Parts: sequence; structure tokens; C-alpha cells
Amino acid sequence: MKIKSIKVENFRLLKNSSLDMTDGLTLIVGKNNTGKTSFVVLLEKFLSKPNPSFNFSDLPVSVRNKLYEISEKTNIDELSIRLCISVEYTDEDDLKHISNFMLDLEPDKSIINIMFEARLERDALLHRMPIKKEGIDDAKYITEKRNFIERNFSKFIKTSIYAYDDSGYEGNEPYYLHNREELEEKEFKDVSNLLNFQVIHARRNVASSDETGKSPLSAVTTQFFKKLNDSNDERLEQVRMALIDIDNDLETQYSNVFSGFLSSAANFLNLDSLKVISNIEASSLIGSSSKVIYGTAEEHLPENLNGLGYLNILYLLLQIEMMRKEFEESSSDINLLFIEEPEAHTHPQMQSIFSKKIREVVNEIKGLQAIITTHSSYIVANSDFDNIRYLLKDENSNVEFKNFHTELAKKYKEEQGNENGANLYKFLEQYLKIQNAELFFADKAIFIEGTTERILLPWFIKKYDEKCDEGSQPISSQNISIIEAGANAKAFAPFLEFIGIKSLIVTDLDSTKSEVKSDKNGQDKTSYVACPVSESSHTSNETLKHFFSAPDLKDPQFPEWFNKLKCGKLAETASCVKVVYQTKENSYQARSFEDAFFNSNKAKLKRVCAECEVLGLKNKDMIATIEMTDIYELTNKVINKKSDFAASLLYLCLTGEADSDAPEYINEGLKWISQ
Repeated sequence: MKIKSIKVENFRLLKNSSLDMTDGLTLIVGKNNTGKTSFVVLLEKFLSKPNPSFNFSDLPVSVRNKLYEISEKTNIDELSIRLCISVEYTDEDDLKHISNFMLDLEPDKSIINIMFEARLERDALLHRMPIKKEGIDDAKYITEKRNFIERNFSKFIKTSIYAYDDSGYEGNEPYYLHNREELEEKEFKDVSNLLNFQVIHARRNVASSDETGKSPLSAVTTQFFKKLNDSNDERLEQVRMALIDIDNDLETQYSNVFSGFLSSAANFLNLDSLKVISNIEASSLIGSSSKVIYGTAEEHLPENLNGLGYLNILYLLLQIEMMRKEFEESSSDINLLFIEEPEAHTHPQMQSIFSKKIREVVNEIKGLQAIITTHSSYIVANSDFDNIRYLLKDENSNVEFKNFHTELAKKYKEEQGNENGANLYKFLEQYLKIQNAELFFADKAIFIEGTTERILLPWFIKKYDEKCDEGSQPISSQNISIIEAGANAKAFAPFLEFIGIKSLIVTDLDSTKSEVKSDKNGQDKTSYVACPVSESSHTSNETLKHFFSAPDLKDPQFPEWFNKLKCGKLAETASCVKVVYQTKENSYQARSFEDAFFNSNKAKLKRVCAECEVLGLKNKDMIATIEMTDIYELTNKVINKKSDFAASLLYLCLTGEADSDAPEYINEGLKWISQ
């Protein structure tokens, strides 16, 4: 038995959002303010207690505007907050609890649906609405009415739980709205018998090292001990026996200490005897007289002097152990654990360890499904991509739970063909796992070709930010991931569209020309060789071909297409992507980044090579003729090792011994991505 899907309607950003669950661990990722916290809040409201409360700010903005205009004709269904849970069961499951939600006993049925609804009592609200008084202008009355609705919304909300069967239904609107008379109302206890929900919030009571009065781990260990004690766990038997011995010893000591007082008091009260006995409760003892330490028994420190990362992980693991006990003892058929942002304060290594640990727990406990919300690229990278659900806010400000693996793999196959699409998707999955899972959380991305660009791009961004217009947001202050994709940028195209982030691709024109040679059999063979842009008719750059929809390489139209590309007359096919490449600058169009960089910095390179030691170069004396030399030929003759040259130049720029400018096409791209 397991939860198949969870649907949310009209709760904050989640206007119409549906999450398809995995059998075990479901990982929810996405940028800030996309509804992750709202999702857990709504689950907790409906699943933790009967008759939860809601306020006006829980409604989406568009729904609030409808509520301001409420009248007898208002459709209350459009203003109601709903949580719908679909549960799948099999013949092997115990149907004792789920039978309360089974409305059709046909043997081929295997899904039940539960709807939690917070519904506005429209007529009661309208009856209490302030009436416009004589002499009050319309604007003032509208403000009064809106204030009343905002302050009193929660008083007119009724929460209910329903079971419904929508199998075979194909209507345009949801079954539960089209067939309200078919809904069967249920009690909260019916749900709690079926489903046990536990949550660990992001706001955990973890003290910093200077807050010496707080001991969150000791508090949790006390709670854990009490749960074991209440359940008569056999592991506590030795503790109980030890306390009996302590009680007996203390009674002997008490009789010596209090003998005179007790004898006098007994005579005064005319009692046969009076004595003090020891009755130590194990749970009270551990709460008041036990603490968590770290270090050896001889040299230890209190828990609050540990780092926040360790405190947080230990706190999480203790909480999970407590909930493991809760789930194991529960008679509920489904156990649902929600952990919000477990990565708080923790080092990447600890995040990776936690990711593995939580999967072990999920696999060990029967009937447990877990949901984790996270901003950690390390937790994502150590998880199965089948389990990832990506939160994306669409153009209507509704948040979608997108199934990363299923939807994206399908998208790759549709756009690239089955075999090629499958290979590209596999490459993407492995690439994100190895080094760039932070793309899931970025607001923007910059893809670059190679090492030279990676080394020098931060310098170009620094110079751009120093000159950016007043009121513009500097690039360095934005959440932008920089990805070294090499020649594989096109492999990211469906992914970038899927997650909907603005992306800049910085690539090379890679101009080529056709060359016909005879092979050993005398057959003419056409190949394409690198050449200056002025002599070119083709390009070897697959990224340019993909994003600008190039014809086949041997198509007679290819040279015409490439000529338009060189002149900047083609538009990218992806709406959220801009591709920049070498354009004509100083009456010259470069083929590569190095080629363009030399062209943009002739005088500066001439000076710095004469005055400073620049690594990664050969034939340095040729730099002196840079202003009169063919740049394409010069670049090929003087660059010995690109990475050494870039690193050396960056060092000289940062120390103030040199300066360099970004080629115009890169500045054009930086301007676009900054906006």
C-alpha cells in the first residue's frame, strides 16, 4: 500500500499542483520561493489534527482578488483549499483501515482517493459583511469590506474530509467538483488509522556554541528514552534494575540522615512510623541528570560546544530514530515522513552521508515513504534521479511538480530521437551527478567552452560589474551557475527548457572550409578543415548548429546559413537561451576565444609581454608585431599552453600589473544575462 500522488489546490503558490510519489524516497528540489515550505505546511495542517485553521494569506493572490468581490453568485469551489491524496493498494494488503475509503468493491479497483477541503461558508460571510452606510464614499467602503474579509476569513472556514472514486471519469473539471453529491464524508480518525504522518522542520532547535543554556540533543535523547520507557522496551530492563539497587541504598542512607526528625515527627503525630524512601523515575532522571557530550570520558565537552553542522546531523538522526520507533509500533498502513531542508549548517560531506543514511532508513521500515525538500546539490547528486521532483513556477505563477526523470527523458527522446535522446539524457544525468547539480537551484546559468574562458570569465564579470548602469544588478550578486560544458552545450538544451532558467552559452565560431582529397583508392573525399573566418563556408560547432537550426552539413544551403550566422542574422530556437560567439570587432572576425582575445587586447598584450613574465607562450617576440600581424596566424604561433597563459594573465590583472578586456561578444552576453 502506498501513496501514488498528492494534489494541492489554492494554497499560497500551489494553485493547482500535483506531486507523483515514489515508492520510497521522493526528493523535492527547486529555487527559493517555489512552494516547498507551503507544501509541508498544508500536509501538516490536514494530516496532523482535525479541524485545522486557515487565514486569508493562505490563499493565492488571484483567489484573494475573487474573494474581495464575493457575492451570492460566487463559485465557492474556486475559493476552497484542497489536498487530494491517491492511495494504491494490492490484494496482499490488509484492507482493515483502507476499506473505509473504498466506495467500489469491484476486484479490479486498486486506488482510493481522499480529499481534505477547507471550504468558505459564503452565506454566513455575506450575512456578517459590513453594510455601506449613508455618506460613506465607495473607496472607503471597499477598504472596510476588504479589511473585514482579511480579518475574519478564518471564522468562516469549514474543513471536511471526503472519499471519492473517480475511476473512468473523463470530465474537464475534477471529479470531486463535478460530482459533489457522490462524495462520502469521513472522520479524521479514519485518516489517522490509515496514515501516520511525521515531520522534521527546517527550523530546528539547534544551539550555537555560545548559547550554553540550550541542549537540544539532550532534550531529544530524553524524548527518545521516554518513548522506550512508555513502551516497556526490554532494552531498559537493566536500567530499571540499577535504579532499584540505587533506591535501596538511598533508603538506608535516608534513615540515618532523617532518623531524629522522623522519630520526633512520628511521636508528635501519634504515628507508628514515618520514613523517607527513594523512588527514582528513569525518565525524570535522564531528563534532569543526563547530558550528551563528545570526546573521551576523561576529556569531554558539552554538546553545545560542538559545531552547528554536527549538532544538526545528530539532531536529525535522533529524530529519525524516534520516528522509526513510532512507525514500527504504528498500526497505520502508510507511514509518511517529511524532512525539510536537512542540509542546514552542514558540510557537503555530511550532506552526502545523510543522503545515504535516509535511504537506508526508508528501505528498512515497511510501508515508509519519505519526502525531503532540499537546496543541497550534494544531496541531489547522491540521490537517484528517478526520485527527483522539480518545482517550477510557470507564467501564471502556479507551481508545478515536474517529474525530472520521466518527463525529461521523454523530452530528450522526442526532440533527439529514441537512441540519440537516450544517450544525451544519460550524459546529462551523469554530468549533473558528478559536478553540476547546483543547476537545479540556479536562477541563471552561463555555459562556457573550456579552461581559458573558465579562468578569465570571473575577471570579465568583475570589469562588467564595475561599469554596469546605476540601478542595474551586478552579475556577481546574482545566483548564476557557471558550467564548463566544452562542445556539449547542446546536450543541455531540453534540460534548460525543462527547468526554465535563463541561460547564456559562450561558444566559438569554429569556422571551417571544405577540402577535397583523393584517398588511396583514388576516390575523392570531402573533409572540413579549420581556417580563418574570412575564408570559411562551414562550422564544426555542434552547439551553433543545434541552437540556430543548421541544415545538413552537405546541404547546398549550408554556406548560406553559415553566412547569415557570421553576420548575426539568425535567432536562437530556444526562448530562454542566448548563444554568443565571435563577431566582427576592429574590422576582424575571430574564430576562437583566444583569437578574439588577442584582437581585443593588442596594445595591452604588447605592453604586458614586454614588461612582465607571461606563462604559456612561445615565440614571445612575435607579440611586438601584433598590431600588424594576422591575428589568426599569430594566435596559433604564440600560444603554447592555454591554461597557463590564462592563469598567468589573471594573476597579473589581479595584482594590478596588467589589464585586459573581454571581447565584444562576451560583453554582449554578459549584458543579456545580467538583465
